[in-house]
Amino acid sequence: MTDRLVDVQNIDAYYGQSHILRGLNFHVGRGETVGLMGRNGMGKSTLLKTVMGLVRARSGVVQVQGRDATRLATHAIAQLGIAYVPEGRGIFGNLSVKENLIMSERAGAGGQRDWTYERVLETFPRLKERLNHGGQQLSGGEQQMLTIGRALMTNPDVLILDEATEGLAPLIAKDIWRICETVAKSGMSSIIVDKNHRHVTAITNRNYILVKGQFVFEGSSAELRSQPELLAQHLGL
Repeated sequence: MTDRLVDVQNIDAYYGQSHILRGLNFHVGRGETVGLMGRNGMGKSTLLKTVMGLVRARSGVVQVQGRDATRLATHAIAQLGIAYVPEGRGIFGNLSVKENLIMSERAGAGGQRDWTYERVLETFPRLKERLNHGGQQLSGGEQQMLTIGRALMTNPDVLILDEATEGLAPLIAKDIWRICETVAKSGMSSIIVDKNHRHVTAITNRNYILVKGQFVFEGSSAELRSQPELLAQHLGL
């Protein structure tokens, strides 16, 4: 078993003629929480979609669990132990909360079943109160919780969260950050994309800052917090 659950090597990716990712190297270790930051339009979501096979790399290699996943279909990458919570949530609005969760329940790539239906409901008490509500009846924050809960029900080795607190009220965002911390403490690897560097670095082990398809920083959370000028320059915070 490799210690690098996701290993992106010298990736170039395009949208049409637009060169979005430029020779990127990126990895996530076993049990590691990694922050991916940068302003809008810098390539963060494109990198995640390239890992998941939703965008095809023009060159370079994506390895998942030590296996070349560069040309694998998205469902096959998910089956290797990656759960992706994209922007926009994508829940099934015509299914109840309970149905959204149960339909996702399965053992992980290594056979693990750490995240059961009962554990997810303990982690998301708001969902427990709304089991029979349809997905479309939930607030934005509750939909986000359902999306994360559904991902956890697949018992992934790596959880990817793309802008999980975007547009949420502060109290709901606080709840999402609590859940991110719970996941990190559980030993599951995760990738967190968010604009709030204070919350991100409070949870993550390492961080990347992406600017125009290239990394301008890779280092520990302590290293990043010690460089406020870098944060101001590239994140505008």
